[in-house]
Amino acid sequence: MTLVRIILSVLIPPLGVFLKVGLGGQFWLNILLTILGYVPGLVHAIWIISRSEPVAA
Repeated sequence: MTLVRIILSVLIPPLGVFLKVGLGGQFWLNILLTILGYVPGLVHAIWIISRSEPVAA
């Protein structure tokens, strides 16, 4: 499942974060980073997805 999230994050970074954490703060932060620039949103998305512990919303 992690590989699918990473592939989706390359296409649309907030989608991968949404699949990992839902509509929490990390999702909205990723939306903002993606609006400011694709690369910061992508880096943040991969960082969130690759974390082993669940992220609090």
